[in-house]
Amino acid sequence: MSKLPRDFYIRDTITVAKDLLGKVIVHKSDNGVTKGIIVETEAYLGPKDAAAHSYKSKREGRTNIQYGIGGFAYVYLIYGMYYCMNIVTQEENVPEVVLLRALEPLEGIPLMMQRRNTDKLKNLCSGPGKLCMAMAIDKTCYGMDLCGDQLYIDDAPSLHPENIIASKRINIDYAGEAKDYLLRYTIKNNKFISVPVRN
Repeated sequence: MSKLPRDFYIRDTITVAKDLLGKVIVHKSDNGVTKGIIVETEAYLGPKDAAAHSYKSKREGRTNIQYGIGGFAYVYLIYGMYYCMNIVTQEENVPEVVLLRALEPLEGIPLMMQRRNTDKLKNLCSGPGKLCMAMAIDKTCYGMDLCGDQLYIDDAPSLHPENIIASKRINIDYAGEAKDYLLRYTIKNNKFISVPVRN
């Protein structure tokens, strides 16, 4: 497989969020290589999206990386204990990202199980915090170039549109009308997604 090029990331964020489905994220750590198929994403559309970290923010602090060119990792801590990985999209000064919400484990599964302290395959990467723990993605990955050789995404055949489901994003009830945007994307009938899609 070939690594996704910069041009993949510097496009419309919704397009990137959909096109990431089926692609393979790779992390080469000191303990070994882990890989997972991306099965669930969420798009966050910057200043026009009340659920986005860059909504009403400036180019400083943790969101600084979002204002750069696409193809870099935006990693942050939630609840003081779990990391989440986002992929910066778009051209410079358009602070939009795609959150990785779930993976289907592909390689390095025993290492993932050790990190997560579970032998349940479906539960390994079924959530943004879980996948980061399984893949050893933490604050040291903030700002990593996804066109580099440590943390990156391999290409894979694109999914047919009928196999992509759009639904509301998870846990953003604070975001006013933005909580109803259909910006969560999942692979149809995939058993590794984080939360079942409500009809």
